[in-house]
Amino acid sequence: MPEGLIVKALSGYYYVARLDEEGKPVSGEQTVQCRARGIFKKRGESPLVGDRVRFSLTENGEGTVDEIRKRDSELIRPPVVNVSLAVLLFSVKEPDLNLTLMDKFLVHIEHAGLDAVICLTKRDLLANEEPDDSLEQVRHLYAQAGYEVLITSSKTGLGTERVKELLAGRISVFSGQSGVGKSSMLNALKPGLTLETSAISSKLGRGRHTTRHVELIPLDNGGLVADTPGFSQLDFLELGVEELSSCFREFASYAAECKFRGCTHTHEPGCKVTEAVEAGEIARSRYENYVQFFEEMKEKKRRY
Repeated sequence: MPEGLIVKALSGYYYVARLDEEGKPVSGEQTVQCRARGIFKKRGESPLVGDRVRFSLTENGEGTVDEIRKRDSELIRPPVVNVSLAVLLFSVKEPDLNLTLMDKFLVHIEHAGLDAVICLTKRDLLANEEPDDSLEQVRHLYAQAGYEVLITSSKTGLGTERVKELLAGRISVFSGQSGVGKSSMLNALKPGLTLETSAISSKLGRGRHTTRHVELIPLDNGGLVADTPGFSQLDFLELGVEELSSCFREFASYAAECKFRGCTHTHEPGCKVTEAVEAGEIARSRYENYVQFFEEMKEKKRRY
């Protein structure tokens, strides 16, 4: 029974790419359109994009998904599995850079257990403006928190080689609000792909959703990228308030030394996280966003 990888799910069909002996999709081969066996529904399971599966071919040239292999990771939104890296894209202009929203996305990525790289897009839109060091400040801020930050332009090719290098041989997900250039970046990474890109609404300052379903796009270096719908709003309903601090990775070493177990890092005496903020070892803007999210989550908990 052949093994494959689900690269697209649409209208009850699963499009499976056959895997070679090394577990990599066979290049140049058409995907097999499959239905899932009824047993999955009885178990309350569903195949997802990114699943490694066993499948059998039917007489009409289509196939049936018979077995789902063990998953390494699973995302709820977007529904994709076996992802190891999230590329978080935020534009420097159109829409303007929003670090509070960026931190909210990072919380969700950390909660999902994924590694993350931050990609600042549309650098070309600043080309004719007076030079400033604001992007370097952002790079330093998030490097201090433990993230790699890339400054890129799909139009000029700036930074795209490094992005492609990070995507090699793994399943990755592109994440970020609408209109930041996710599809443009994928088009730059794989010439000829021609994904639809969206114009930015001048009235709202954000883009239209151009991606309707999750699909893994193969790159020529063995990487597979999920181009996913953009989200302008995120909520914390699936995240417990006690889990929030662990989603700020720079807190970890300090939190372990706090005086009280279960310290919320908001008001307790002997809190090493707040001491690190005062000492400049943790960025104040990141800490202030943590407190804002903490209060938001407590309020929602009371409401529900």
